[in-house]
Amino acid sequence: MYLKIFKLSLKIFVFGLLTLLWTQQYTFAQQKTDTSGADGLVFTAVSDTPVNPVVKEKTALVKTLKSKDPVQKPVPVKEQQSLWGVFIAGFVGGLAALLMPCIFPMLPLTVSFFTKGSEKGKAFRRAALYGAFIILIYVLLGLLVTILFGADALNSLSTNGLFNLLFFLLLIVFGISFLGAFEITLPSSWVNKMDANSDKGGIAGLFFMAGTLALVSFSCTGPIIGTLLVQAATSGALLGPAVGMFGFSFALAIPFALFALFPSALNALPKSGGWLNSVKVVLGFLELAFALKFLSNVDLAYHWEWFDREIFLVLWIVIFGLMGLYLLGKLKFSHDSELKYISVPRLLMAVIVLSFTIYMIPGLWGAPLKSVSAFLPPQQTQDFDLYTPTLGTGHSNTVKPSPGAHKYAALFHAPLNLDVFFDYNEGVAYAKQVNKPVMIDFTGHACVNCRKMEANVWSDKEVYKMISEDYVLIQLYVDDKTELADKDIVTTPEGKLLNTIGKKWSYLQASKFQANSQPFYVLLNPASEEQLVAPGGADYEVSHYLDFLKKGLKSYHK
Repeated sequence: MYLKIFKLSLKIFVFGLLTLLWTQQYTFAQQKTDTSGADGLVFTAVSDTPVNPVVKEKTALVKTLKSKDPVQKPVPVKEQQSLWGVFIAGFVGGLAALLMPCIFPMLPLTVSFFTKGSEKGKAFRRAALYGAFIILIYVLLGLLVTILFGADALNSLSTNGLFNLLFFLLLIVFGISFLGAFEITLPSSWVNKMDANSDKGGIAGLFFMAGTLALVSFSCTGPIIGTLLVQAATSGALLGPAVGMFGFSFALAIPFALFALFPSALNALPKSGGWLNSVKVVLGFLELAFALKFLSNVDLAYHWEWFDREIFLVLWIVIFGLMGLYLLGKLKFSHDSELKYISVPRLLMAVIVLSFTIYMIPGLWGAPLKSVSAFLPPQQTQDFDLYTPTLGTGHSNTVKPSPGAHKYAALFHAPLNLDVFFDYNEGVAYAKQVNKPVMIDFTGHACVNCRKMEANVWSDKEVYKMISEDYVLIQLYVDDKTELADKDIVTTPEGKLLNTIGKKWSYLQASKFQANSQPFYVLLNPASEEQLVAPGGADYEVSHYLDFLKKGLKSYHK
């Protein structure tokens, strides 16, 4: 009977999840807005007979936004963080939660409860149903986050300054909690009530047992779940929180079913001890390091310009250096047990962490640090950079930089010392003047893939040469919060104002190119403003990106 109920419940759950996934994919396929929160706004029509030059500029912008390429349509771009990425992150988080001191000791006790006095098949069925309830509880938690925030809010979280600042503070609290300063616990009355209901027999008892596990282990799993939900919510995926929780709970539930099927394998598990708290402390260091990314997002979007790349790197070097010393037993916290000797796995982990720490040190002088470039602030925020000036060497660059001060140049820093325009109309006008094709880079301050492309692909000598010599580069930040001047503000038919630089360019991307992900690269003929080739997204293969640029040049020169 239990087996039939479990199979039926599993089928319903899987079918429901697949249906939700399909719905989510359909939603993003139909979505025309940018992740920065353009909200599907439509520009107001402007008269074609202007006298004021300000009105002329607005008219040109509206014509640009309304124009469509009848031949080429953009290739759909992957989300910045796919649902598979969210699932894998959740699964890894679930595996980490298994090693927490609140859960690991409960594993053999719970499995022995299922196997004691039960035949093997029945014990497995009960454990499998118990695991299914664990998954159900956490997925419902993820869906609750989506319901509370809503789809539009989830899409805008990644660039909202207040939310990023709150996430930064939240992860700092989680990290300090893991280091042992305090514990985040739920009210004891909740735990007692759930535990009392778990004494009931049958399916209801198993459900309340799973609920008791979730509540009792919250002091250990809470920071992991919180970090995962923050990352999933800011990924822009509607079902990101639910999928993340599915991955987390799936990793958490698997051992209970497997050990119930093979109880003798429990003997191979290491005994509980001080090493469990060490895992918790290491995760605390990682939480602190991860929190800095959210603070960096706020600093970039609002142009505070104090949390530069070298400051970020100094903090990471210190955090990971302390983690290495902790693994070697040179640093202890109040909850740590006495460490008489260093085990081989712990020594190897210390070697890896300290090696990574030393690897980051040259970044203080501008080394690109390609393996972590996606998380670091842009290279151009570095005050002392010995690396970027060397990129222009090695080829005959006879191209003179464009004359005059570029619009918005005081707000944005050109990556890798490239000659960049930050306004669409200004860049297209210059491209017509010098008879070169246009390369539009729809980018964002919070876009990790954008930073990775700039550090890993654009820095290639041949790619750098083509971008700097053969194209006019226009970078449009879709998540910038800078208020536009009154003359540049555009009103929508609904009476809403597009009053920031980010809203202006996010709508351009959504309405003209039917895309809402970054990075998004468009190669245009400046004369007709038609696409030369199908646009592309992040591609870390240098050869592929070179082919993309070469095809654009070939199409332009036809």
